[in-house]
Amino acid sequence: MAAATHSPPPVRHRAPQRAGRRSPAVPLLAAAWAGGIAVLALWWRDTASVVGADGWLTGAGRITGLLCGYMCALLVALMARVPWLENGVGSDRTARWHASAGRWTVGLLIGHIVLVTLGYAAQAHTDPVTEFTTVVFDLPEMLKGTAGAAVLLSVGCTSVRAVRRRMRYETWYYLHLSTYGAVFLAFSHQLALGADFVGSAAARTAWYALYVSVACLVLWFRVLMPVRLNTRHRVRVETVVREAPEVYSVWLRGRRLDRLDVRPGQFLRWRFLSPGMWHASHPYSLSALPRDGWLRITVKALGDHSAAVATLRRGTRVWAEGPYGALTAERRRQDKVLLIAGGTGITPLRTLFETLPAAPGGLTLLYRGRTAEELALRHELEQIAAARGARLVYALNAPDGRRAPITADRLRALLPDLARHDVYLCGPHGLSLAAYDALRAAGVPASRIHYESFEL
Repeated sequence: MAAATHSPPPVRHRAPQRAGRRSPAVPLLAAAWAGGIAVLALWWRDTASVVGADGWLTGAGRITGLLCGYMCALLVALMARVPWLENGVGSDRTARWHASAGRWTVGLLIGHIVLVTLGYAAQAHTDPVTEFTTVVFDLPEMLKGTAGAAVLLSVGCTSVRAVRRRMRYETWYYLHLSTYGAVFLAFSHQLALGADFVGSAAARTAWYALYVSVACLVLWFRVLMPVRLNTRHRVRVETVVREAPEVYSVWLRGRRLDRLDVRPGQFLRWRFLSPGMWHASHPYSLSALPRDGWLRITVKALGDHSAAVATLRRGTRVWAEGPYGALTAERRRQDKVLLIAGGTGITPLRTLFETLPAAPGGLTLLYRGRTAEELALRHELEQIAAARGARLVYALNAPDGRRAPITADRLRALLPDLARHDVYLCGPHGLSLAAYDALRAAGVPASRIHYESFEL
């Protein structure tokens, strides 16, 4: 690793920021359900009557096909990384919505294929296998629809957790991108053969408007905005500093970073344009906010990509997307705040510890680690605590290796008025689950426990 010619700037404290808006999750979900109801209304309007088993099967197949097409549009919209969604709802929650939408889409697709095949077979008085072959090879646009369906089904299968764990992230990611092509093929097939679109110009116009709007979101936020950000800021690696065993801070330099609209607690997706790393982007939080042309991220070596961060050389170009994330001061509603961090979950919480508004003496950081040597950024945290009059508590394993679990009783002993705190939580999945359960048992309302998962 090349030595830097400039030393990173000293970390200075920033003024606390004020809390603000609420999450748009409820109106967004309501709008999504309203769209689904509108799709059902389209089928109802265009269906005069349903007669016989073949009519019921074909009608059910049309409904599942329409809903599958609608869900495809929602699926792609959730992949568009719209800042209002990623920052208002949260990237982890958006990812869960995307996963749920994907399961619904695959289920509706299978239902559409099976029901339409059975309905046509009953109408033609033939067996389902023969009818399926006839439909695929004889009807116009069906080969496109079949190809799109095959891609969607393969993406769905590889997204099953047990399968995905056995795949490289990069393989899964690029296979997932083929969803765009599958949706395009399905869109073409649906407009060409869908009974609700063939005879209705208004329905076709509405469907075009839906898909064109989603395509514009993807083009703007996945392509044009990142190009603008990276052309404007031109971020490069300046130096890499070891913070703790297998934990490294990467100091980055760029132009006009004061105009990078990033808030404490947020992250960006980083792609380092060096051999072996350029083909994948990963989410890393800022562990220090932009200042004087500098950025900093702090990374623990957990996989091939994060381990390679330690070998980055000065001058390496960086492609960034974002900022994203809703683990910000805007979620706070109480005057007192508890931050619970584990491992490199300290990185977003370190910036919040520095800036989060809180009542005098009402800010506490609980940092969980196995040993004192593994506490990354410890010196900075102690400086911040002293400067702000905040409380910093470490939860370390005993000398014999026994863990120091975070329990409801220990949390109440630490903060007797815990139930009147907002709590920010970030760390490994197991720690986050245990801490969440302990907080709920200690009487903290779920609405005041704020967390974000980076297992995207």
